[in-house]
Amino acid sequence: MSQELLPISGHRQTFRFLGRMAAANRRATAAAAGTTLLASVAGLVPPWAIGKIVNDIGSGHDTIFSQALVICVATAAAAVFGGLSVSAMASAGEPALAELREEVLDRALHLPADRIERATTGDLLSRLSEDVRTVSQGLGNVVPVIVSSAVTIALTAVGTLALDWRLGLAIVSVTPLFAMGLRWYLPRSEPLYREERIAQGERAEALLTGIGAAPTARAFGIGTRLLHRIEDTSERVAALTVSVFRMSLRFLMRNNVTELVGLVLILGLGFVLVRRNLTTVGAVTTAALYFLRLFTPIAGILFTFDRFQAVGAALSRLVGIALMPKPPVPEGHLEPGQGEIVLSGITHEYTPGTPVLRDVSLRIAPGERVALVGSTGAGKTTLGAIAAGVLRPSHGVVSYGGQPYDPVRTGVRANVFLITQDVHAFAGTVRECLTLVRPGASDQEVRRALDVTGADRWVDALPDGLDTVVGEEGNRLTADQVQQLALARVVLGDPWFVVLDEATAEAGSAGARVLEAAATAAVQGRTALIVAHRLTQAKLADRVLVMHDGAIAEQGTHDELLARQGRYSRLWQAWSDHHATT
Repeated sequence: MSQELLPISGHRQTFRFLGRMAAANRRATAAAAGTTLLASVAGLVPPWAIGKIVNDIGSGHDTIFSQALVICVATAAAAVFGGLSVSAMASAGEPALAELREEVLDRALHLPADRIERATTGDLLSRLSEDVRTVSQGLGNVVPVIVSSAVTIALTAVGTLALDWRLGLAIVSVTPLFAMGLRWYLPRSEPLYREERIAQGERAEALLTGIGAAPTARAFGIGTRLLHRIEDTSERVAALTVSVFRMSLRFLMRNNVTELVGLVLILGLGFVLVRRNLTTVGAVTTAALYFLRLFTPIAGILFTFDRFQAVGAALSRLVGIALMPKPPVPEGHLEPGQGEIVLSGITHEYTPGTPVLRDVSLRIAPGERVALVGSTGAGKTTLGAIAAGVLRPSHGVVSYGGQPYDPVRTGVRANVFLITQDVHAFAGTVRECLTLVRPGASDQEVRRALDVTGADRWVDALPDGLDTVVGEEGNRLTADQVQQLALARVVLGDPWFVVLDEATAEAGSAGARVLEAAATAAVQGRTALIVAHRLTQAKLADRVLVMHDGAIAEQGTHDELLARQGRYSRLWQAWSDHHATT
């Protein structure tokens, strides 16, 4: 399968997006701009006061005390406005970041399954974790430094020109040297930072694959290959990081030379001007101090610019997802229990030219329970995902109640549940984990759902019952307990069509019967398609479909298929023999 990364926004798109967010927080943005400007203006006063002291001493005036007082007041004002500036930037940036996170998560949750497959989960995961963290830290640490430094540099240049235009021109004359350094650095560094973020996504994908495939790797003895892949991706990230640091050091050396040239130019020109009585020693002193004052903001930009570039690269990856088309808003609604589910001519390819499903057609009557069985790779999971509406087939049509499935024209997906073998406990209380599907459900309705699936016994034994916090930060649940909660959500959500994709596969022998009973109870009276990992589920189904090589090879009831002595009969015999010896 060829990898197709999720979109990455360009410069214009990213700045346009930031502008929209800044406009939504006008007051905080204006306060940040105003306090930054005032802090920079206050910072111009001490060098000016020192220059005045030099001139006054030369002319016999004693103004040291008054000018020292001015320096103290200006320094205090700069500190206060600087702190307010950081606070205002946080007030403007954090709501914008929260909005960005919400938009990215909204788009990510609505991405089609096949789109995520093409992009790899590592690409998506690295954006939702590392990129969000990079941008969040940048808004608090990097952006204030860059903004305040840029404003300080601009105001210092203006202040020097106002002091003495010739000395100001001396400072401005070194600007092309700084610009040349940036012109050399930016085109080379930005692709490196972007490549570094992509490489981090590839590393995350390699780690996820290695962890998820650990049992299979041990069984087939291919763990070393997976480790080599993780090592290769990690080494690539490390090599790119080293390249970034080397480029930053070269950029720093160029700017050190520029600073030396600028200081020599100002002092040399100042000496000539003072000797010809065209300016004062105080003015030259102030100009030199102004230029020396530029070292701090320039260094601030230099030492945070690599992180600023990383923030920009991470932001463009997040904005790329946020600018994806919004999920369609359903315009219609299909009432529960109406009509049959029809799959006509379904063919699907993850990789062009390699079909996983081949012209599969299927009808499921209202209230019918259909089981899918077959060997690994037969296409069962793909067919279940297509039937549930989470995966669009390459060819063919899926219809619910006589209506071709289209998320724009029907809200049927709200009444279709897909439960897979990938167990996950949402962080929160047991009640919150269940009411995700029905926010207004009463405790009585929640307890009934738990009772139907048999989960009430262990939920009542938890420290706080329904109010017990579960998940990573709370009580850890076993895999079969998490799956019981998922099945209880089916009962509480009351969908009219349920797809169970090996929903009992994660249970060990002790929990298998409990989960099978819970699954049977959850789909009672509903239209259901069950991808059966355990053939006892197929035995209880109204109809069994045997899949082989992406097509339906046999179908009928359990007894009918056993009587035919075909594929299903052999599968059942193998299943029975295995469980008779274990």
